[in-house]
Amino acid sequence: MKLIKPDSLNRCFANLAYTFMPEKAEKLTIAWDGKTVCLTVQMDKYENPLHIISAQLSELGITLAQKSVEGKSNELVAVQKLLEEMNIKETMIVADALNCQKETASIIVDGRADYLLCVKDHHPNVKRDIEDYIQDETLQKIMQKQSKTEKNRGRIETRTAFVTTDTDWLHQKDEWKKLCCIGAIHKETETKKGKTCEWHYYISSCPLTPDQLLYHARMEWPVESMHWFLDVHLEEDWCRIEDKDIQKNLNMLRKAALNLIKLYKSGTSSKKPMSKIMFDCLLNPRNILRILDY
Repeated sequence: MKLIKPDSLNRCFANLAYTFMPEKAEKLTIAWDGKTVCLTVQMDKYENPLHIISAQLSELGITLAQKSVEGKSNELVAVQKLLEEMNIKETMIVADALNCQKETASIIVDGRADYLLCVKDHHPNVKRDIEDYIQDETLQKIMQKQSKTEKNRGRIETRTAFVTTDTDWLHQKDEWKKLCCIGAIHKETETKKGKTCEWHYYISSCPLTPDQLLYHARMEWPVESMHWFLDVHLEEDWCRIEDKDIQKNLNMLRKAALNLIKLYKSGTSSKKPMSKIMFDCLLNPRNILRILDY
């Protein structure tokens, strides 16, 4: 039996995933994250561990595309190439600090999308300037502000967003295409062990409100949750197959399965967790047909 090459399967995966895209994608969030298949670290056939980049439509929990690279250090170029290949028009692209790059921002804007990028020590001058501005008590009073508090299993989390479109003072503004908004989220977490606080700083090509900053920043979580499912429920990190093409194909098939389950759960308004739906399919193959036919 001839093995299907990952590039061919990837095109099929992308074509299928895009059939689930709403006709109007305005301000839907596409989040990016990379995951290393841990067991490949120990495999002689890999000079660098297999690292796979995923782009997910967060509101639906659907993985739209992915690209594999050998080693996390190659993630940046892979994300930029995938952004150029994808239809991202009118969406909000959310990415972590690693992908907070001027060229990435330019590619996103050229694709007629907006970006929300987390700024950390990769760009120390930009981070310091934004931090100094937002931490100024006088300036904080004139910034837009919104707080949200959530309680879950003995954990209380309060997230406060600050935003402003006053960016003309930022020396590096012209280096970032269409940059027109800066913001920050202060997260305070309270548990039985005490309180912890942290700040996250952002730049965006869209004049966001505090609510929109809180919303889109949180939409980065679903792609991380998908990676957790791959590890915990599908045991991807323990896959011992050494062939690179098979590893890549299996990763796509796992994501395709999660896509179908997520759509079934959403479409049927099922209260069952995804893990329970997966377990029901294991016990009764007819349940698989219900998901495939949905």
